[in-house]
Amino acid sequence: MQRLTLWLYGLLTWLAIPLLRAKLRRRARAEPAYGQWVPERFGHYPPHDPPHDPRLAPPASRPGAAGPLVWLHAVSLGETRTAALLLAELRAAIPGMRLLLTHGTATGRAAGQALLQAGDQQAWLPWDTPGATRRFLAHFQPRLGILMETEVWPQLVAACRAQGLPLVLANARLNAKSHAGAQRLAWLARPAYAGLTAVLAQTEADAQRLRALGAPVAGVLGNVKFDLQPSAAQQAQGRAWRAASARPVVLLASTREGEEAMWLQVLQVLQDFRSNQPIPHASPWDAAIKNEADLPRAEASPQTLWSQVQWLLVPRHPQRFDEVAALCQRAGLRLARRSQWGEQGPPAQAVDVWLGDSLGEMALYGSAAHVALLGGSFAPLGGQNLIELAACGCPVVMGPHTFNFAQAAELALAASAAQRVPDLATGLQTACSLALDATRQQQASACSLAFAQAHRGAARAMAQALAQWLQADPWFSARP
Repeated sequence: MQRLTLWLYGLLTWLAIPLLRAKLRRRARAEPAYGQWVPERFGHYPPHDPPHDPRLAPPASRPGAAGPLVWLHAVSLGETRTAALLLAELRAAIPGMRLLLTHGTATGRAAGQALLQAGDQQAWLPWDTPGATRRFLAHFQPRLGILMETEVWPQLVAACRAQGLPLVLANARLNAKSHAGAQRLAWLARPAYAGLTAVLAQTEADAQRLRALGAPVAGVLGNVKFDLQPSAAQQAQGRAWRAASARPVVLLASTREGEEAMWLQVLQVLQDFRSNQPIPHASPWDAAIKNEADLPRAEASPQTLWSQVQWLLVPRHPQRFDEVAALCQRAGLRLARRSQWGEQGPPAQAVDVWLGDSLGEMALYGSAAHVALLGGSFAPLGGQNLIELAACGCPVVMGPHTFNFAQAAELALAASAAQRVPDLATGLQTACSLALDATRQQQASACSLAFAQAHRGAARAMAQALAQWLQADPWFSARP
């Protein structure tokens, strides 16, 4: 029965190839990287394929680079940043290892280039068909496979198992919503999870949900993201920008589609309500906004919300930067884009919104801000990761939806590094109130730093556990 199930799934993924090709063509119009190295998506590689980065020399040029090839899959930008933390410890635990780094998104692949050393390679993870996964493994021949956090693909797991390749799900998480979805597809999900060699979970709750799907949980080692050390240069630059700002800075961090419109409408609702103007109902997020009778009357005035703080807006996805800029301008807001002010910092003239339209600078934005509103948490999107903000000493105000990072959110609440509010209207007023109170803000910032530092160490523990799967390798056992 399991073979029949896998065969039917393989047939469906094969039939979907034309749809995938069409999707890649559409995505490539906005992000050209989706149109590059397309054959890799289907397990086709030129013979003697060199690393794609021409700056990288062949393995022989790096002393000691004749070790085993370790395959690490980080699907998108967030997982790639986490993989960087684990990779540093892996290189220490497995001296001379070579890296095969795979991705599924353009932003992840772009960020991953900075992690490569001589002898390393980078590729797209192939589409989950039987032929593509077999060709992928035959071409690269890794000796250990590591999937970051959530990426479990049935054909890929089956191909690794058939070839005897150890495949470990590292920094693994599985929220309740995803667990329920996997249970509905248990005929496909259970064999995939059970086919893994081992699972290293972030939390005991994750471990319990993974075990319920048959996954071989080998340990609960914490969250690698806590090992993040924000860029010192970015932090210094951000603090300089904050000191130069005439107003406290309130950051909307990693906002998702629809959340910026929701933010603008909430501000307009609050202003119009206190001005006795009609309240508009044009946003798709109306259900998330307080009714007129429920709006707080005393905590913050429209003058506080609009004029006494500096808004810093950082969308999650780069392809939406222009869209968000246009949205703010249509609302009549004065806008300054990070991409246009260079290293000199924000313009001296007053503007309503700083738009963080850059990648890899969350430490800069978190250090510039007095407080952050957590993107993805005010609409039912599961929230974004708050750990990097906390590591920059930036306290967080989050909404009710944090199921993607449930444990980190609860730990931050317990450490007074974050506050939870029921909706965005309350969140805006809470954030502004904290930003305008220097004493409370400094206390919350200290709590954020302490919280981030208290949970480090998962990356080293996970790397040491992963190295054990190579102990039977002749190179590994023969090292001095």
